[in-house]
Amino acid sequence: MEDLPVNTNHPAVRDYLALIRLQVLTPLSLLINVASVAVCAFLVHPSLGGVSRLYPTSISPNPPMVAIYIIAIYVGQIGYCVLLVTARKPETKKALIQGSGLSLVLANWIMAFWAISWVLQWFILSSVLLGLLVLLLLYSNIVLLVYHPPTSSRPFDTALIHAPMRLFLILPLMLTLSQSIFIAVGHYWPPNCPLCYDRYEWEGFGVIFSLNFLGLLIIAIRRDIVWCAGAVWVCASVWRETPKSGPVQATVITFTALHMVVLVLSIIYAEVKGRREGPIALPPDDDEEVQRVRARE
Repeated sequence: MEDLPVNTNHPAVRDYLALIRLQVLTPLSLLINVASVAVCAFLVHPSLGGVSRLYPTSISPNPPMVAIYIIAIYVGQIGYCVLLVTARKPETKKALIQGSGLSLVLANWIMAFWAISWVLQWFILSSVLLGLLVLLLLYSNIVLLVYHPPTSSRPFDTALIHAPMRLFLILPLMLTLSQSIFIAVGHYWPPNCPLCYDRYEWEGFGVIFSLNFLGLLIIAIRRDIVWCAGAVWVCASVWRETPKSGPVQATVITFTALHMVVLVLSIIYAEVKGRREGPIALPPDDDEEVQRVRARE
């Protein structure tokens, strides 16, 4: 029997084939990511966390807390993969294909190679990979927000597409890229020098302050709960890894509280503003006004 002709140039057919590709490539890339990070975290010496502690910097995080954050990214991606198979709404499919699409697949591969470069202590390559990861995820998140914005009518899109992509972006943008660059340029100290923790403190302060201030603006403008949760966890992971210099420690503790306070205040402000603006009462029609006058007479 001859195969039925299929017009692969038709938009609906292209979207269907793109979705099928994502249903195969996304779980595969996630599996590669998880396997690479797991091997580098548990079977290699020094491990991912071990390398971080071999090269202490003024912004080094607590490895177990970073591990928990990465697990949260993986859990979100598992939900994303389930949505890839179960999605029925056209808007959801478009967000998956045109919004995150192959960006998430490539991001998983980049993170897998980053884990290998990190344990091999190739910090220049690690910084390049993390820079590519940030650019890729930043582009994907902007496309999602501009062309496929989250809406209350599709809560699963928000929870399983927007949230995992944003969590994936926050970690390298606000922490691991800067840490890798610090080590690559030699801004670290020997691990057996506990009194050296105040070296490069102002560089660390500048990085922590600028990135968290950017995050604070995003939280205030967008009332972004996901960004707030990710930023708070990143800040907590930095001040949990002691000792830290005074400026860095004070900054991360301050922003840990500020992120949550600004989120609450921005939500309250939006709620109060919405109630004040409320529905505007329109003046009555002329016919209704004439009838009221006659009734009084």
